[in-house]
Amino acid sequence: MTMPATARKPAARLNELTATEIVAAVGSGHATCEAVARACLDRIAEREPRVLAWQYLNPEQVIAQARALDQSGRRGPLAGVPFAIKDIIDTCDMPTEYGTPIHRGHRPDKDAACVALSRKAGGVLMGKTVTTEFANRYPGKTRNPFDPARTPGGSSSGSAAAVADCMAALAVGTQTTGSTIRPASFCGVFGYRPTYGELRCAGVMEAAGSLDTLGLLARSLDDIALYRDVLLGIEPAPIPDNLTAPRIGFCRTHLWPQVEPATQQLLEDAAQRLARAGASVTDVTLPADFERVEDAHRWISSFEFARNFTWEIEHHWDQISETLRNGRLKDGLACSYERYRNACDLAARCRQLSEPIVGDHDVLLTAAAAGEAPLGLDSTGSASLYAIWTTLHVPSLTLPVFTGPHGLPVGVQLIGKRNADRALFAAARWVWRALG
Repeated sequence: MTMPATARKPAARLNELTATEIVAAVGSGHATCEAVARACLDRIAEREPRVLAWQYLNPEQVIAQARALDQSGRRGPLAGVPFAIKDIIDTCDMPTEYGTPIHRGHRPDKDAACVALSRKAGGVLMGKTVTTEFANRYPGKTRNPFDPARTPGGSSSGSAAAVADCMAALAVGTQTTGSTIRPASFCGVFGYRPTYGELRCAGVMEAAGSLDTLGLLARSLDDIALYRDVLLGIEPAPIPDNLTAPRIGFCRTHLWPQVEPATQQLLEDAAQRLARAGASVTDVTLPADFERVEDAHRWISSFEFARNFTWEIEHHWDQISETLRNGRLKDGLACSYERYRNACDLAARCRQLSEPIVGDHDVLLTAAAAGEAPLGLDSTGSASLYAIWTTLHVPSLTLPVFTGPHGLPVGVQLIGKRNADRALFAAARWVWRALG
């Protein structure tokens, strides 16, 4: 039966399409790269005064890129897809300021690898998104698109907000602790931290090289998989349909008391729903050594961070926020090499211990955040829940499946096996359908 015109769902505006939908529309001739870019720019003009996601935006530059793609007729796996880049990632034609006045107006002479690969694939770079100071704790200006009185999370704050608010289809952030997974949960988008070392970080500001990865943000799981393949420089392949219900380990960790009661209940309910849908769901308890991983992460990240920014410390100490001076830099400058090495050794031991634990399951189910984005803009939220998984170098993915008590997004985090990111995507698709 044909639905009456008044009852039909309105067609999505071009800026609301996912990356895979944009590629299909451009490839079929139903849209042009310029039309998509203009739709995103219109959205930015409408919403940016409220969200404040962008550190650098030049509409004329964006239209010129899109028009050149249309005129060339060249098509790639990201043909016409608007993407955003966190402002700690180098771009040859835009400033890269690292979230600090110390580097205001800094102009790199070439694109970072992830930017060059995105452009090569036909993507349209919209601009640079806001980050926290040196991708650490001191917040940038960005607001949560669902409630401007709340944080969007950090440090990939602008990247998550821009994707969530349909200003861009894709964005690249980074993660050293929880800088992709937390803002993805707070802003209601898919967030992906790959297996450590899988995606190239050339041209990306190093915070702590033993932990840093890129982070991808999108509004669909297919987009995450597509963008990962683009940044690997390989032919994109669809996510395999996992027809067999996955083996899921429900891992609360010793930090479960930090998760808000409402979120605890959402996760408990999700585990039951997944079991009813056919998944094998079992509780997973981590060995006692894992209770020390957060502390190890603190000393590894702080020791490396303080040395990476020696020049800024020596020449621009007064331009560094008190939050950073009295936090990570204070820890890093006070940390002995012996303490750092002991922390690295513990991290390596826990990675070995984790392999059979994760290996007994297809994915682990755990919290993506303590709860909804908290009120206030002086903090980006607690990072404690993420240190274990980031330190273990395992891939993680947050799915926007929950709504909290105030009607705001809350994600669920899935943890995969190291170097088995595509298997994580397959299991995530099953989970997404079961919880959707």
